[in-house]
Amino acid sequence: MTTQQQPLAEEEGVALQQRAEELDRQDPLAHYRGHFIGTDTPVSYLDGNSLGRPLKRTPEDIAAFIREGWGGRLIRGWDEEWLELPQAIGDQLGRAVLGAAPGQTIIADSTTVVLYKLIRAALAAVADPDRNELVLDTENFPTDRYLVEGIALEEGLTLRWIEADPAAGVTADQLREATGPCTAVVLLSQIAYRSGHLADLPAITATVHDAGALVVWDLCHSAGSVEIDLDGAGVDFAAGCTYKYLNGGPGSPAFAYVNQRHLASLNQPIWGWMGRKDAFEMAKGYEPAAGIRGFLSGTPAILGMLAMRGTLDLIEEASMAAIRAKSEKLTAFAVEIFDAWLAPLGADLATPRSPGERGSHITVDHPGFTKATVASLWDDDVIPDFRSPRGIRIGLSPLSTSFQEVLQGMAAIRDRLRD
Repeated sequence: MTTQQQPLAEEEGVALQQRAEELDRQDPLAHYRGHFIGTDTPVSYLDGNSLGRPLKRTPEDIAAFIREGWGGRLIRGWDEEWLELPQAIGDQLGRAVLGAAPGQTIIADSTTVVLYKLIRAALAAVADPDRNELVLDTENFPTDRYLVEGIALEEGLTLRWIEADPAAGVTADQLREATGPCTAVVLLSQIAYRSGHLADLPAITATVHDAGALVVWDLCHSAGSVEIDLDGAGVDFAAGCTYKYLNGGPGSPAFAYVNQRHLASLNQPIWGWMGRKDAFEMAKGYEPAAGIRGFLSGTPAILGMLAMRGTLDLIEEASMAAIRAKSEKLTAFAVEIFDAWLAPLGADLATPRSPGERGSHITVDHPGFTKATVASLWDDDVIPDFRSPRGIRIGLSPLSTSFQEVLQGMAAIRDRLRD
């Protein structure tokens, strides 16, 4: 018998069980769970913020493409549709998720490559030679830190590090202190990958602009889990992955956002044939395509971007406002369970307590949590992830996660602490 099948015998367990059932009954998005593969199994999946579940329509979408698109149209597909897919899906992503008008978002490459392009393009757009500092924080995702360190080394730039509180995240006040006449570009994540802290994107963007600098936002943990208004906030550049809350699948391509005001004058550093004004002209010399298409480099990963269209359709139907509302309820319930079961066993909450200050995951720290703890949970079909040195991260994907699933998974974590 797996942990999920064991009865919750404790009195507090009964009360929480009743609460989970009631929350699921009241959930206006509950029916969307049935669109995902595996939600009818005993698996408690608490890692949708790392890799989202596939939609039930995805196998047929991909099979139909192989039969009819790839198999039926063959190379004609490039002229008929495929060349336009990166921007067409990018525009849908911008409309449904990012708060971005058409022509500013494109699907391409990996997050690492997209961030490299955006940072280098932003730096090239800075005309003042005295602006030679890159600003980032110590708690940002490793790829972001490594990229900026490498670019600074290549360009002879200075890194200015913000010492971020792991549980509180980067604030506008910290940016005000860290930026000034020497700042060129600031790179930040909207949601801290470890703690789940939700940065104040509009306020921080305004602060960076007040300093005369440009900002690049990493939206990997926010796209599809919180409401975003890139255009409204005047964001310069943004990037993110599509395999978390957008359910594009392992290794699905990333997205790049470039504000319209920058597109006409910007040059990205990785020149490839798909970013040229006429990819099939095969002419000498590189002339970039106009607009966001100029941020392409190599051949688009068509198969890798097909799956996310199903999720974007669901998001447009459900609305990001409703998805965010459920996300806040899911994390609030997870914190309620933490207070009842895990805090008395010596665990700490490494995530802001206010739902409005966090994304769609929480992190629980305990001296006894190790990689082996998570491995044993995985063996029992409870799937969170481990965050060194002693954290278990509980990711809750609003369209596919139920309140009952959260309760059962956290019951298993409690039981590990009791053992």
